[in-house]
This record gives sequence, C-alpha cells and structure tokens, in this order.
Amino acid sequence: MDVISLVGIVAALFIVISLSEPLADWSRLPYTVVLAIIGVLIGLGAAYLMQHEPAVADLVPVVDGLEFGIRANVFLYVLLPTLLFQVSLGLNLRRMAEDWVPILVMAVVAVVVATFAIGLALQPFTALPLVACLLLGSIVATTDPSAVVSIFRNIAAPQRLTRIVEGESLLNDAAAIALFGFFLTFVMLGVPNPTLRDALIGFPTLILGGLGIGWLLARLCLGILTWLARFPLAQVSLSVALPYFAYLVADQLLGVSGVIAVVMAGMTLNYLGPGRMSPTNWTNLREVWDVLAHWAGALIFLLAALLVPRLLADFRLYDLLLIGIVIAAAILSRLFVLYVILPALTALRLSPRINRPYRVAILWGGLRGAVTLALALAVSENFRVPADVKREVGILATGFTLFTLLVQGTTLRRVISLLGLDKLAPIDRALSSQVIAVALQTVREEVAETARSHNLSHDIVRSEAKRFAERLDQAIQRAEAADDIPDRDRITLGLVALAGRERDMILESFREQLISARLAEQMLSDADRLIERTRAGGREEYRASGRLSLARGRGYRLAILLHNRLRLSGLLARLTADRFEILLNLRLILRDLHGYIDSKIRRIHGKRVADLLHELVRRREDETATALEGLRLQYPGYAEETERRFLRRTSLRLEEREYDALYADGLIGSELHITLKQELAAKRRAFDVRPPLDLAVQKTELVRQFPLFDTMNESNRRQLAKALRTRYVQPGEVLLRKGDTPREVYFIASGAVEFETAGQKFRLGRGEMFGQLSLLSRQTRRTQATAISHTTLLVLDEIRFRRLLNRNQKLRAVVIESARKRGLDISTLEF
Repeated sequence: MDVISLVGIVAALFIVISLSEPLADWSRLPYTVVLAIIGVLIGLGAAYLMQHEPAVADLVPVVDGLEFGIRANVFLYVLLPTLLFQVSLGLNLRRMAEDWVPILVMAVVAVVVATFAIGLALQPFTALPLVACLLLGSIVATTDPSAVVSIFRNIAAPQRLTRIVEGESLLNDAAAIALFGFFLTFVMLGVPNPTLRDALIGFPTLILGGLGIGWLLARLCLGILTWLARFPLAQVSLSVALPYFAYLVADQLLGVSGVIAVVMAGMTLNYLGPGRMSPTNWTNLREVWDVLAHWAGALIFLLAALLVPRLLADFRLYDLLLIGIVIAAAILSRLFVLYVILPALTALRLSPRINRPYRVAILWGGLRGAVTLALALAVSENFRVPADVKREVGILATGFTLFTLLVQGTTLRRVISLLGLDKLAPIDRALSSQVIAVALQTVREEVAETARSHNLSHDIVRSEAKRFAERLDQAIQRAEAADDIPDRDRITLGLVALAGRERDMILESFREQLISARLAEQMLSDADRLIERTRAGGREEYRASGRLSLARGRGYRLAILLHNRLRLSGLLARLTADRFEILLNLRLILRDLHGYIDSKIRRIHGKRVADLLHELVRRREDETATALEGLRLQYPGYAEETERRFLRRTSLRLEEREYDALYADGLIGSELHITLKQELAAKRRAFDVRPPLDLAVQKTELVRQFPLFDTMNESNRRQLAKALRTRYVQPGEVLLRKGDTPREVYFIASGAVEFETAGQKFRLGRGEMFGQLSLLSRQTRRTQATAISHTTLLVLDEIRFRRLLNRNQKLRAVVIESARKRGLDISTLEF
C-alpha cells in the first residue's frame, strides 16, 4: 500500500470518527459502541470485497488498506499509551484516595479471580489445556478504559461511581497483561515454562518497576517543563513524548510493566504539574491531551472492530456454548468480588461501603474492548502458539468482547436509569419548580430593562410580555404547590448550593491567578467532598466535612514525625506553606458566601433558612480563623511574607483588569496593551515564587516573642534558638507521663497543654513553660501532660537549661515563683 492510499484511509477513518458522535447522540447508544458497530461493518465489507476481488479491481488499494496488517503492537505501543496517559491526567487523585481499597480490589483481585474462574469453568468443555484456558481468562479479565471511561462520562453517572470504575479500568490492565505474559509462556512451543517462584518474584517486579520508572521519568519531565516555562508549545510536545518514552523504557529496556509506567507518569504529572506550570499552559496541555485521547480512543475501537471478522473467520456453532460459559464465569466472578470480598472488607472496616446500586452498575459496566482484542491478536500472531489455541482464544475473546459491547454497552444507560443513579433526588425535583419561578422573575426584570434601553416596538414588547407572564404564572403555581419542602431539606439544598458556589469561587481565584493550580486542585477536591457529603448527610455532614478540610491529615503527621525524629523539615515546611495559603484564601471565600446567601438563597428558601446558613458559614469562618491564627503564632515571619505576597498578587490582577478595560474601550492601543501585560507577567512570575519557610528562622521569631527572653540581646537569642529543638504535636498526644525521669524543659510557643496531677487538672498556654520543676528537684514525674490542640513546643535539654538559668535572672525568678505556687521547698531545687 502506497502513501497516498494510507493518507486516504486515515482521512476516511477520521470522517467516520466525526460522524459517529452525532450518530451516537441520535441513536442514544454509547459513542464507543457505535464505533464498534461501524468498525465491524467496515471489516465485513472489506472481507466481502476481498472475496470478490476481480469484480472490484478499482477498489483493491482500499481493500488492501483495510486488510493491512493491524498488529497488536499498533494498539499496545501507539494508541493505548495515549489513552491511559490522558485518563491519568484527568483523575481526581485526592478523591480517588478515599476509595483506593475498592479500586485496587477491582483492579487486581477481580482480575485474578476472573482469570481462574473463566479458565477452570472452560477447561472441562474444551480440548485446550488448562494453561491455555487460563491464558484466555487473563485476556478477557481486563476492562477496557476506552470503553468504560467514555460510557460512564457520557451517561452522567454519579461522580463516586465514575471514579471507582475509571480507577479499575485504568489499573487492571497491568495485572491482566502480567498474567497474560505468564500464561502465554506456558503455551508457547520451544520456550521453558516459568516456575511458581518466577511468578511470585516477577509479578511484584513488574508492578514496582513500572511504578518506579513512571515516577522517575515524570519527575525528570517536570524539571524540563519548569525550564520551558516561556515555551508552552514545547511543554506540550514534551508531554506527548513522556508516555511513549515511559512505555518503551519500561517494557523494552527493563522488562517491567509499560502500562503501569504510563499510568504512574500520568498521575505524577497530574499531581505535581499544576504547581510547576502556569495556569494557562497547564490548561492548554490538558486540552491538547483531551483531543489526542479522543482520537486514540476512537481509533482503538474502530481498528479493533475491523479485526472482528478476521478473528471470527473460523467460527463454529459449538463456540457459542463456550462463549456462554466465558460470559457466565466472568459475571459470576465479578459478582463474587462485589458481593463477597468488598462487603467483607467493609465489615472489617478496611474499605468504605459500596451501595447496592453502585455494585450493580459496576457489575454491568465491566466492558471489554480494544485491549482484549489486541491481546487476542497478539496470540494469533505468535508463531510459537499452537493453531488450536490461536483459534479458540481469538474466537472466544472476540465473542465475549462483542457481548459486553453490544449487550452490556447498549443497555448500560438503561441499567443506570433503572437503578435511579441518573435521577434527581425528590427534594431536588420539588425545588426545581421554585428555582424556575425565581429565575423567571429575574429574567422578566432584565428583559423589561433590555426592551426599554433598546426602544423596541411597543406591540412586540406587549405580546412577548403577555406570553412570558403566562409562563411565569404557571411556574409560580407549581412552586406554590411544591412549597411543602421541609426546612431540613431546604437547609441541605442551601448548603449544597453554598458548597457549589464555594467551588466556583475557587475556580475564579485560580483563573485570576490568586492561587496556584496545585493548591486550587486540593481546594477543589475538598469542595467536591463537601458537596457529596452534604448532599448525603445534610447539616452535620457539612460541618464535619468543613472541619475535615481544615485538618492537617496523614501527610502532616508523617512530616511532623520526620521533623521531630529525623530532623528532616522539607516536607513539613512545604505542607505548612500550602496550609497557610489555603486557609488564607478559604477565609476570604467564606466571607463572600454571605452575599450569595442574601442575593440568591434567601429568595428561594426564605429568611429562616438563610439566617441558619449564615450561622453555619460563620462557624466555618471562626474555625478557619482559629487555624490561621495558630499558624501565625507558629510562624510569625512567614505569615507576614505570605500576606504581603497575597496582596501584591491581588493588586497585579486588579491592575491587569484595568489595562484590559482601557484596551476594550479603545483608550490604549494593542502595542501598549501587550507591553503592559508583559511587564505584569514578569512581575507576577516573581510573586509566584513562594517565600521559603525556614523553620530555623521561624524558631528565632518564636523565641523573640517569649516574655521570658525579652531581656536577652539579639545575639543571645539567636544562640538560644539554635539550642532549642522545635517539636510539633497533635491534639491528644501525651507529652509527659507519670513516672518518667525528667530530661527536658518545654516552652509553649503556640497551642495549649493540659496537666493532670492528684486528680486535678490545669492548663498552660502560649508563652509558658513546664517540666522545669521535676528536672530541678530530681523527682520522677507525678503529672501527665497532654496536648489539647495543635501545639508547637520549644524543647531544651537539661544541660542547656541549667546554663540558661545561670545567665537569665528573669527566667530564674519565674522558676522560683512557679515552685512557690506548687508548694515546693525552694531549697530542694538544684540550680
């Protein structure tokens, strides 16, 4: 086939892709199913033309093109990396982390269970050896991301359901391909069979090696992307090379999982890329990848469907029974995982609960597609595989794939509808009438103003006003009929609307470059969780989810552990800086929500509900302000720098807005406008660099704030700061236990500590110290100290504390006074 014919065929394929989307919308079928049907029809047409070649001599180049060697490598090395990488870029990783157990169970355990269930069920009904049946099981065990992702996104399934199914289809390819390679070796002639030891060592090596290669190459790519900040097209070009390079290095050079390497590279770029690239460049990169993945997904299905007539060329009637066995075994294995393994993990509190409608949707949504056909094609192309194995694998894998696409795929929308997963909640349906009535009233006012300002014909305005008034009266009547929505439900709906508005304001702040893309992603993830949990649990879940977004999280606990035990402060400094910036922006967003309540929600839900929403938002404001004030106390110098940076970025955005307005009004020309924008961009790049959080410098600031040390000169304070060790503790952490031998003295830089001794409790706060009396009296501790909030302590060992006492008379006087208050004999203290 010459180049001209190839170009013509590619152009024809893209015409088919472009026409398939409106056809899918018209037929109410999933887009990928339509592509599969068209591909099968084209393949059948090509097969027919090949049998009648003398009669269609003019079409021989086209037929040859349609029959050209579509090999498995075309799918595995050209199209699949593009699709996997784009799906990885689009995942909400922070929200997926909440369901990582069911995702891994479906991606790994379900593949293994399906492989053995299909293989063992098929073996008694066929002459193939067991390993060949297991080979087939591994081929059909993987769900196809190109089939599953597009369908679940197009039918507007619930977000959590979509995340679980996307995560499963993305990650199970590696498990299935690893099992495929293992069992393929058994059926290949002239190749030594692997041992069980090879499988136990090789499988983890495939996974871990792919993870390592993907992460490493993505981090290298991120470094180059940062260097190419002024060249957005170069950044996009480099990102296109990343998945292919990762796949080739992992699969060909190192012999590990190329699929896992691509997925890991995409998730790493997804997690770290927004913080390393400008918002505009990151958005452009994502848009390019959306187009590439659309083409790749469509071509995967179209080209794979072309293979169906070839793979089914030797079909026999008895094969229908074998296909039925494969279908039954696959569904039963999936039922076992969904209704036995996952509920057991939920009962053991190892996995969040998956509701029954979700499990049914996941069961029916396990579609197979191009990956299964590509692996079957790889078997048929392998000259070492016996002919009977090639035939059975090709036919059964193709038949099962067609069943999932033509039966499950075409009915999945109906199943989702029967489960009620695409319907509005009853309170949403009741509320819709009131929302429409309020919206139409606003529209009527704006239309009337438009008619007056444009001096439109009086007759036209009057006739249109009459028609609109009839529609408005009907909407008001429906709203009055639905006015029986309980206040509890109205509060829930109002809170969901507030959470949605909060999400919109985060996006606005990101677009105006007031927050970085990386922090915007984290805040958006928190907002999504707030929406979902509020919709499910109402007011209590709103408050709980709001407090959860203020919590420091597991990563913070790890960072504190590394800092306290190993003196590694990098992670703690980064997380603290992120937390400070998020709290600062969240506080401003919460303040603006009050205006939204008064202007929008009050009109729909009334004054009583609006007042309660104001109170709930004020509580979140207070909690945010408390957390922010705690950080200010811990890091006073950094807090000042961060707030200055925030104000400067805000001023730059306002200045840019003024220049845009002047340009739009024609008061300045394009040359001056471009020059001004470039100058602002240079200034913004300088402010985008976040001030470093030096914990050592912050410790000096904390020492300066202690009244105990205000008589010390600056040099002595710096020496003391070097001697002091900073310790960060979580609420509830026990600092001192009864019976411990005293070794250190603690100064409270921020937070509060509660003491219990002889059945009595008392508290100490910022600027106070404890532990000094036990140390100086050489007595074992009779008091237990527990942190009651996030607390920062400055710790001094015994030798340095005694030296400090000898130099600082004010500190010595405070120690003596505290001993007198405790009723201790001063003479027993060893100064």
